[in-house]
Amino acid sequence: MNMNLTLLGQMISFGIFVWFCVKYVWPPIIKALEERETRIADGLAAGERGKHDLELAEKRATDLLREGKDKAQELIVQAQKRHDEIVEAAKSVARDEADRIKQSAAAEIEQNRNRARDELRGQVARLALVGAEQILMREVDEKAHRDVLDKLAANL
Repeated sequence: MNMNLTLLGQMISFGIFVWFCVKYVWPPIIKALEERETRIADGLAAGERGKHDLELAEKRATDLLREGKDKAQELIVQAQKRHDEIVEAAKSVARDEADRIKQSAAAEIEQNRNRARDELRGQVARLALVGAEQILMREVDEKAHRDVLDKLAANL
């Protein structure tokens, strides 16, 4: 056998093999590689979008938390104002009630004092009558001397 013929046969076989690979094997491999490259690029783009969406969500969450804290603080301030208003209203009502009770007590004291004064006048008039009776040693007619006794009681 001749080495040249073997080499020529191997070269023809290799050429047919290369043609076969380029025609039937290489296109599916290239297509699979391109599909994989597309999937990887899509995955990377989705990862970047996800990262961006995560940043936006974190920013929104931070904003919502800040807004919630601000609203809570505002509600606390409003509740404190309402508390102060209620306390002031209760104090005002209590003062008014205390003034009313004081006035009522003062009026009752004045009535009791007037009643006691009238009772004392009556008792003094009776004592004066008893004293005058003893002085005169006779009985003084109360009906006859009513005007004098009333004047005496009024002076007391």
